[in-house]
Amino acid sequence: MHPEVILNTNLLNLNLYTKGKVRDIYEVGDYLLLVSTDRISAFDVIMNQGIPYKGMVLTKISEFWFNFTKDIIPNHFITADVNQYPSECKEYKEVLRNRSMLIKKAKLVPIECIVRGYITGSGWKDYKRTGEISGIKLPQGLQESEKFPEPLFTPSTKAEIGEHDENISAEQAMHIIDKETFNAVMNATIKIYKKSSEYALTKGIIIADTKFEFGKINNEVILVDEVLTPDSSRFWPEEKYQVGRGQESFDKQFVRDYLLSINFNKQPPPPLLPDDIINKTSEKYLDIYKKLTGQSLI
Repeated sequence: MHPEVILNTNLLNLNLYTKGKVRDIYEVGDYLLLVSTDRISAFDVIMNQGIPYKGMVLTKISEFWFNFTKDIIPNHFITADVNQYPSECKEYKEVLRNRSMLIKKAKLVPIECIVRGYITGSGWKDYKRTGEISGIKLPQGLQESEKFPEPLFTPSTKAEIGEHDENISAEQAMHIIDKETFNAVMNATIKIYKKSSEYALTKGIIIADTKFEFGKINNEVILVDEVLTPDSSRFWPEEKYQVGRGQESFDKQFVRDYLLSINFNKQPPPPLLPDDIINKTSEKYLDIYKKLTGQSLI
């Protein structure tokens, strides 16, 4: 039996701070409570159905990576133990268990920090069209899913819900944030990606690309939001990897591929997802969590 799929939280005695595509964030004293629902978005459109276990996987896998990368850069994570939450959260313990974390408040750095180890997705499309990704000129003749000699840092805009992120150059990013902050997030992004992707390979997983977000507390840059989840990353099975084609994956690319197969126009309202797509997506999320962490949610 699946746990109850939670599309929205309604924690009436807590102050709703903001609502994202997937997360509901509440203000709890000096901290924030980040609650991962089972909502799924694709092409920046939120689907009407949820994915069983998804919010739990996002929370637990982020907790794992926050601990794994804290030697590189501090982060906003405090605890995911509901018994250690402030007293006003107590009545919601069962809803919050395994799908929430208490975090520090930080001022968001307003760009998405994308790192690409392999050429795929929107980067592959941009390369085919222009020979570049985010203003970086690349060698001719690259094949789909080919590994770069060194990871590429390719920032994007941070769009509002319903809008689309856009790949931007380093120069454009430095019109949005100052050069010192840009260099700090770029260096942290590359370091986190290198350490994490080397670890993932020991588990038979290629991290093709991923997206990080950063914030500042007292002008110190820290890692925030989610880290190396199936929502923010492309995870490929190493044993099936082959240059020159798209790859099988353990992430929401599976949902995107289904939507493309039915010619979804990438605008609301979303179509209904068939049960087999929902269940297979849930399996992929649970599978990558177990492969990377050695832990199981079932």
